[in-house]
This record gives sequence, structure tokens and C-alpha cells, in this order.
Amino acid sequence: MSDYSTITSFDNTLSKIIIGDGNRDVLRLIPTGQRVICITDQNVKLLHPQLTNNYETIVITPGERSKSLATIEEIIVQLLDKGADRQTFLLGVGGGVVCDITGFTASIFMRGVKFGFVATTLLAQVDAAIGGKNGVDVKGFKNMAGVFRQPEFVICDSSILRTLPDREFKSGMAEIIKSAIIADKKLMNICRQWEYGSMDNNLLEDIISRAIAVKTKIVQADEKESGLRKVLNLGHSFGHAIEKCSSEVLHGEAVSIGMCYAADIATDIGICSPETRDEICRTISILGLPTDSNISKQAIFEAMHTDKKHSNQTIDLILPQTIGHCTIEKVSFGKLKQLMKID
Repeated sequence: MSDYSTITSFDNTLSKIIIGDGNRDVLRLIPTGQRVICITDQNVKLLHPQLTNNYETIVITPGERSKSLATIEEIIVQLLDKGADRQTFLLGVGGGVVCDITGFTASIFMRGVKFGFVATTLLAQVDAAIGGKNGVDVKGFKNMAGVFRQPEFVICDSSILRTLPDREFKSGMAEIIKSAIIADKKLMNICRQWEYGSMDNNLLEDIISRAIAVKTKIVQADEKESGLRKVLNLGHSFGHAIEKCSSEVLHGEAVSIGMCYAADIATDIGICSPETRDEICRTISILGLPTDSNISKQAIFEAMHTDKKHSNQTIDLILPQTIGHCTIEKVSFGKLKQLMKID
């Protein structure tokens, strides 16, 4: 029996993932006697000092613009100034940007040091911190530089989410809906029960656990995304293009729109029923997320040409068939233009 009192542990994954108390559990998971340097952002340091004040810290500016090679270089310089060495443990405390930056830095600093995460946003807890992808943006293109490397642990403390702005919380729900569409029909039904403002902790932890279970099972089978793991990109080829076109759109909002576009295409080519498409888009709308964009389809199409998943003028599209099952379709850009109904 684990000595953790109120946690769920995903022990069959490449990292230990704990749903529990961030402040308590991190102390038990960091290797004994190891020097810890915490990487966080200004907002998290202000809102959650209990998670950062016990460590030396490097503080970055919040937001996607910090997710760059320039930020990585600045952090490495600070690590050197602090006398960090190959035995130093890097602790990322924050949302997806902080986790990506911490994981990337730890992967390349002195050819690799150990690291772990305390994920402080819903999006990080169910997606960004899970699975070992660590990347930064280059010239606005999402995650163009990065590595696959697993953290020692990821701690998901649902109580921390009470400080999240409503829009950020909804952004995280988009990744949960994605997991439901990919592999968990029951999770889709549970999502429709969620009421913003209620913060039903038991329901929230159930939702988080189910979403993590979907992702960890897929990552365990295909860590380096040679095949099956591609399904986790549902909505992302369109979503990343939307983010490239507008810095005002949050990641989860862009993915929500992308999932609706994918459902439309799947329906048009006959692999998804209109009823399933409507269920997907209706659930997204019920949760307060967008189902369409005012960005032109032409602009989105052009931005998709720089997607990491394209090669030889084709792109892998993840398309829903039923709730709980998706397929990977290799589509030429010529065909994609037709499917997007671009003149």
C-alpha cells in the first residue's frame, strides 16, 4: 500500500503521475539530498508561494511568448551563474509553457539532468506535462524545436486549479474532450455534467484521472510518436495553424475549433456520422469553447504547411469515427484544400 493518503498513481507509465497534494508530494518524490532549482513564472510564484519558496528559483515571464530558444538560453545562463551541475534537479512549477521549458532545458543542460513537474493548470495536468514531449516555438510555429524525454514525476493537484481564470480552465477542458473522443465515451458523458463554478473536486479528479489514463496508455505504447501516438493530435493540426494566425486564441480554444473542423471533414468523407459530429460540437459548445473561427480557412490552410506532421505535400489528419475511436488519414494538401472548401 502506498504511503500517500489521497492520491492516484499511474505506476505503469514512463513517469510517476500523482493526483494529490502538490506541496506535500513533491517533497517525497524529489531524490533525497539532491539540490533543487525551481523554474516557474511570475503568476505562479505570486499565487502559489508554498510551491516555490522552498527552492532556489528561476522566474520567467508568463505566456506563450516565453516559450522560445532565447528563454532556454537565458535559463541556462542563470543555471551556470548559480553553479548548477549534472546532479541538480530541475522542478517545473507552472502550466504548459513552464513544463515545456523546464523539460527542454533539463534535457539539454550538461547533456541532461533529472526533472519533475508540479502542473498548475488543467491543460498541463491532462496534456502538456504528460507524455515526455518538451518543445519551444520558433518564429510563431508551435513546438518546432524539442525533445522526447520523460520527467521523473508529474504532480497534479486539483485544488491549485481554483486560482485559474475561467477562460484558462475551459482551455484545459478542450484537451479532456479530445481524450474522450479518442478513447473514452464515458468521459464524454461526464464532461457534459461539468458545471463551471461548482469545483466539485471528486468529479474534477475523476475527469483528470480518466484523461490522463487515455494519454498514458497511448504514450506507453508509442512514446516517440511513430504511429499510434499521432491520434493525440486530434484537432491540433488545425489548432496550431489557428494559433499561428492569431496570438489572441488560447491553445485549448484553437484545439476545440480544430476538433470541429476534423469532425466536419470526417462526416463529409463518410467515416463519421452527422450525429457523432453534432455530439462533438455540441459538447464543445456546452463547455463554453468555440466551434469555429473568424480566421479565414485560406490563412489556416497556408499555416498548416508548416505543421510538423506534414511531409511530401501530405499531412496526417486525425479524424473521429465514433466517440471513443479515431483514425489517422494521410491527406494531400490538394485534397485538404477541397475538404476545407477553399476556392
